[in-house]
Amino acid sequence: MRLVTFLRLGEPRLGAVVEDQVIDLNAAYQLMQERTGKQRVKEIAAAVLPADMVGFLSAGDDALKAASTTINYVTNADKGAFLGQGIVYGLKAVTLKAPVPRPPKLILVGLNYRDHAEEAKMKIPEEPTIFSKYPSVVIGPGDGIRMPKVSTQIDFEGEFAFVIGKRGKDIPKDKALDYVAGYTIVHDVSCRDYQMRTGQWMVGKTFDTFAPMGPYLVMKDEIPDPHTLNLTTRVNGVVMQSSNTKHLIFNTFDLITYISQVFTLEPGDVVSTGTPAGVGFARNPQVFLKPGDVVRIDIEGLGALENPIVAAE
Repeated sequence: MRLVTFLRLGEPRLGAVVEDQVIDLNAAYQLMQERTGKQRVKEIAAAVLPADMVGFLSAGDDALKAASTTINYVTNADKGAFLGQGIVYGLKAVTLKAPVPRPPKLILVGLNYRDHAEEAKMKIPEEPTIFSKYPSVVIGPGDGIRMPKVSTQIDFEGEFAFVIGKRGKDIPKDKALDYVAGYTIVHDVSCRDYQMRTGQWMVGKTFDTFAPMGPYLVMKDEIPDPHTLNLTTRVNGVVMQSSNTKHLIFNTFDLITYISQVFTLEPGDVVSTGTPAGVGFARNPQVFLKPGDVVRIDIEGLGALENPIVAAE
């Protein structure tokens, strides 16, 4: 199952992508219940299959089952059965937002590929380096990454991310997958001069628009092994990063165990696992992003996240 957050009449909605179409899951579930004679279908749908991503993930396995039933109901119907009813849309006809537009926590991992730590001339970490971005800086596919007025040292970092599906604390490694809802792409845009001014990286990482995410939340049943995925970052079509998630120093399950020892993980939390070698500040000559550039991150099985760089307002 591939899930998205898309806009309908300016309102964010939870959708499922099936081939080249998006199904509004909450609206489809309402219609399905109505056609079976149920009453108060709007209230039932809000409880069983919420229209927002965090609400959906928080509803747990029951919501997943309802989503699967709803997708089958829509896809097995006669062609055109849902046209004009606010149920099914062409994928190219909708505006996608980040799949988790405002995650409860947006957690990132630094120096989690050996080659990136080496190019940054930093010690290979013996335990994960954790920092965060504010959820308000998340943007979706196609949205502009806005250059700040105070710096031109804006760098790209393509990253594989996982999304938490249920609440957990002190999670053992052999149970970690149970807490994963699925996977997505995060672009850890970085303002290098601000990042390096102090020992705390966060200020250089959390400028407005510095966390593009998407296009999909690919549920874990579609990705048998999250640690065999090719990752490529291109700037204006030129490959800048090329790696595979098998090279992570601390993988998904290591990170869930480590982080959950410190604080409780909740549905909708996003953990971005770090970037491989090839970033702009470590190149000779250095390569920083500028207005008009386009950054595209492809991760095998997760799609492509593409965003333009736009001038400061």
